[in-house]
Amino acid sequence: MRTVAVVALKGGSGKTTIATHLALAAHLRGYDTLVADIDPQLSAQNVLQARTQPGPACIASSGPKLMSAQFAAQGLGKDLLIIDTPAGLLEDVSEAIVLADYVVMVVRPTLIDISGLVRTLLMVRKLGKPSTVVVNQAPVPRESIEPPLVKRALRGLAHMQAPLAPVMVRSRTVYQIALETGRSAEEMSDAAAAKDIADLWAFIAVELWGAEDEADEIAEA
Repeated sequence: MRTVAVVALKGGSGKTTIATHLALAAHLRGYDTLVADIDPQLSAQNVLQARTQPGPACIASSGPKLMSAQFAAQGLGKDLLIIDTPAGLLEDVSEAIVLADYVVMVVRPTLIDISGLVRTLLMVRKLGKPSTVVVNQAPVPRESIEPPLVKRALRGLAHMQAPLAPVMVRSRTVYQIALETGRSAEEMSDAAAAKDIADLWAFIAVELWGAEDEADEIAEA
């Protein structure tokens, strides 16, 4: 089993959108997936409970109980545990990072978000955790030209030597519409959003299991 912590100490980054979409992407590809929602708002749990079709299991937990949740997931033979962490609660976020095999840090392309990433990056580096930074809610480029906001953000992340994911999740209304009914953008009619999520999952899966064919074997087992 692999454990992924989805982290953003700055609120409003769309962390739960990324966490639930990764969980749904895994589920749709045959991975037995559990989401541990340790955010007191329980947004991930609310999203997944709204789903009318089979989907990833979700439990409400907390930082101090997270290790027990991880042991339980292993005992149930889960392939993947995704932890949706709270914004601002450093102790709970730290516990999730300690237990994670991989950390996904979520930022919007704003100065405030990128500045807020510093503490998380330092923590992840200190613990030696494999990780990536996902730029979320990025404006859609026009004629293949990135908006100045995104260009500045990418320069800032490069200066920080942040491990940037090769896929940005663009700002699209379909994400909110999808999550209202517990669905992924991959299950909606927006092909561009579906491709963003599919490409992001493909990258994360290789990071977790080392190769696409190995990841496929786990999903099919």
